[in-house]
Amino acid sequence: MELSKTIIGLEVHIELRTKSKMFCSCSADHFGVEPNTQTCPVCLGLPGALPVPNEKAIKDTIVIGLSLGSTIPKSTWFDRKNYFYPDLPKGYQISQYKNPLCVGGSLELDSGKKIGITRAHLEEDTAKLQHATISGEEVSLIDFNRSGVPLVEIVSEPVLSTSDEAKEYLEKLQQLVRYLGVSDADMEKGSMRCEPNVNIEIKESGKLYRTPITELKNINSFRFAKRAIDYEVQRQFEEFKEKREEMTPGNKQTRGWDETKGITVLQRQKEEAKDYRYFPEPDIPPIVWTDEDLKSFATRIKEIELPKEKRQRFLREYSLSDYQARILTDLKEQAEYYEASVRAGKEKGVSPLEIANVVINKRAGKDLSPEELVEFIAREKEIKEVPEEEINSLIEKYLEENPDIVRSFKEGKPQALGKIIGLVKKELGVIVSADKIASLIK
Repeated sequence: MELSKTIIGLEVHIELRTKSKMFCSCSADHFGVEPNTQTCPVCLGLPGALPVPNEKAIKDTIVIGLSLGSTIPKSTWFDRKNYFYPDLPKGYQISQYKNPLCVGGSLELDSGKKIGITRAHLEEDTAKLQHATISGEEVSLIDFNRSGVPLVEIVSEPVLSTSDEAKEYLEKLQQLVRYLGVSDADMEKGSMRCEPNVNIEIKESGKLYRTPITELKNINSFRFAKRAIDYEVQRQFEEFKEKREEMTPGNKQTRGWDETKGITVLQRQKEEAKDYRYFPEPDIPPIVWTDEDLKSFATRIKEIELPKEKRQRFLREYSLSDYQARILTDLKEQAEYYEASVRAGKEKGVSPLEIANVVINKRAGKDLSPEELVEFIAREKEIKEVPEEEINSLIEKYLEENPDIVRSFKEGKPQALGKIIGLVKKELGVIVSADKIASLIK
């Protein structure tokens, strides 16, 4: 018996960065806010409250879909997904099922492998459960501030075959939505959440067996996603050797990831689509796009330079290595900072490559403006034009005048050199390396 294949599909939920919630005017900025202070009859699910869709959330979802190469159907609608949990006040969730906003598409990994996208649809987030102990009793408290926040669900095809691929897919998806400016996608804050669906193919005596699919929950970092998948693959292999249970309709289960113990824990048997009793949301009419609408969506995505395109342009325009281009374009803000520094560097004779090296190696410290960064690099270059004898003479002079600094340095306090560096810099108007000074007082 051997593990023949690992099969991974990813369901990723991303909260959109909108001012208001999906179907009401309550603020969508819920993180760190006092519980249950941003609610109304709509997001509390009170009788008679009617939902009004958030136009920006719908258009942002379409932009995500277009960036993934999805097809945008000319008509779409919202559905009711019926199930009851304490964090779902209405007893159903307004979501999409049969006709989502975005269909198909793919996301390409560094290896060139394309991960197919099944769909990207829009729904409302649930409330947040907080488990606590009050007067010695374990209770679950509900914060409805998150209830109704716009939530995009992006579902991949089950074509990922390793935990490393899954981790890279998640990282690239996070980078993409951040570049688009539609979400912070912060896993620690819960604005991006992933649910890997995992099962394995086992080969024995020339026959292939597939284990039941497990959906993994409670994952709040890329590292934990990788660990949870690796653990689950091994758990399923060991369980199959013991029980020999194969995948059949209806035997999917949900397991939570316990990051403290490093294991997955059974939560419940997973419902299937028929269990949710989907039907079109009667309080929201269908959405029909005109040809002009679709053209405007396409125009918007063309105006955005996506991560891969920006990286390729950096390679062409700035003669960077592939490694440098990847690091500099990892975050949109860093890429913009680098290009602003390149523009400032033209006037000072500082090359894009010199700027890239300083930014990547973080040699200039934090919070420098592009102009200040260029000045820093220019001063570093000036030192080559100062005779070494002159620098050494000044160093020796200040060391003689400050024996306490020499003593502190020899006692293992390298920060004592800061005063000498400052004195030499002030007199020469350039930066002198600490290594040079240290070599003279050993």
